[in-house]
Amino acid sequence: MNYGTWKKESQRTFWARALLELGRERKDIVVLSADLSTSVKTSVFAKEFPERHFNVGIAEQNMMSIAAGLAASGKTVFASTFAAFGTGRVYDQIRQSIAYPELNVKIVTTHAGITVGGDGATHQIVEDIALMRALPNMTVVVPADAPETYLAIKAVADYVGPVYLRMGRADVPTIASVQDDFELGKATVLRDGDDVTLIGTGVMVSRCLVAADELTKEGIDARVLNMSTIKPLDRDALIKAARETGAVVTAEEHSVTVGMGAAVAMDLAENAHVPMKRVGIPDVFGESGDSDELMEKYGLTAENIIEATHDVMRRKGGAL
Repeated sequence: MNYGTWKKESQRTFWARALLELGRERKDIVVLSADLSTSVKTSVFAKEFPERHFNVGIAEQNMMSIAAGLAASGKTVFASTFAAFGTGRVYDQIRQSIAYPELNVKIVTTHAGITVGGDGATHQIVEDIALMRALPNMTVVVPADAPETYLAIKAVADYVGPVYLRMGRADVPTIASVQDDFELGKATVLRDGDDVTLIGTGVMVSRCLVAADELTKEGIDARVLNMSTIKPLDRDALIKAARETGAVVTAEEHSVTVGMGAAVAMDLAENAHVPMKRVGIPDVFGESGDSDELMEKYGLTAENIIEATHDVMRRKGGAL
């Protein structure tokens, strides 16, 4: 499929915009970065509020501990770095100092997944959703595009408790608007349909929409859900869609073994026994390369979603 006609925007730019607005509205907002303030765009906040922005240097574990201390003193803390450094490198500090005491820290990461591109496997973390989803008290959010990132940042600022929010590096297709409604823990129905449900998160939501349009040409009416909150999962929307359409395909830029698809599969196993297929990164590390080429190589395209749909439709007993 050709995504060249889509308007693409930077999630990082919209995150910086939301953060700056929050800083102007609320004196309790404090921001931490780890020597990457330009890349993660917290430098925008730092320029206007230098007294509330702290660059701790290349010391991510220390950043999380500082974030915990500031939150314990009543601040709403945003701690930001690359996803590889903001989850795996600091897992113990997040677990012990943020999630366990349920402190009001928002861990906002960029450069997640294989769309990091040329930085290679060491920076292409594809298991971060699983790490954060496993932690009690942690809310996990993966916005679909730049405007939804803006909305999600505003929402998590109002929510009291630990949050992990994941963004990529590359500009992503725009499917939402900053005027849209957004609620933590709620999936959004982007397209109605009766034959199959396509559930996307992050950049894969746009791929689900393209796949749904192509499937229409085959006579398959696909419903599309944007599952922007991975934890807590919107079980009501999931089970309703599964029962009404009778088949489910999930799509994510994350390890297929332990991400959003795995969470959906567990809920379906207990509540709605329908054919299901997961589209995601196989159980492998990434590699250096162009982000679009990597997405194709690792099976993260509309074509892969269409193939998965054909599979679940056959098992459902459809016409294919």
